[in-house]
Amino acid sequence: MRPSSALTAALTATAAVALTATGATAAPAGTSAPSPGICQEQSLSVSASSGGQRNVARIAVTNRGGSTCVVDRIPTVTFRGLDGSAEAVPSATSGPYVLSPGEHGYAAVRTAAPGATEGHVVRTLSVAADPSHHGVTFGAATVGMGRGIQVCEPVTTLWHTSRAAADRALENATR
Repeated sequence: MRPSSALTAALTATAAVALTATGATAAPAGTSAPSPGICQEQSLSVSASSGGQRNVARIAVTNRGGSTCVVDRIPTVTFRGLDGSAEAVPSATSGPYVLSPGEHGYAAVRTAAPGATEGHVVRTLSVAADPSHHGVTFGAATVGMGRGIQVCEPVTTLWHTSRAAADRALENATR
């Protein structure tokens, strides 16, 4: 899948901000500095675990490749047998999330509100770090929901630099 022009523009802007923030200089006039490309799926490690609360899972992505690359800032979280994916909280549009080699991104997913009785129960959830990727599928037990993953209006945070930041973002967005 080719990046959209909006994503390409966002990547260019991100690279410019990174250069400015580090004090690096831009490429000579008439040339453009290379911006990081979309991470190849095989260079990423995606994992999922229990979020410590009913109906919450933690997900992580790690750049195992040798160069800086980007994934979409909104993880794609889907549930077997159900249409659509978890909605981003706070509401956001696609954009780049830059991962240097060895760097991690963390997000938290709430599959249903605490105490919810409606919705569907599924056995797996899948996570893709970028919508152009196939993703990795995890069973209910892996994410601490051994009796099944209850799904009713699922939400996911954007990628964050720490698990604690992702947990706080989910808590703040779902109060």
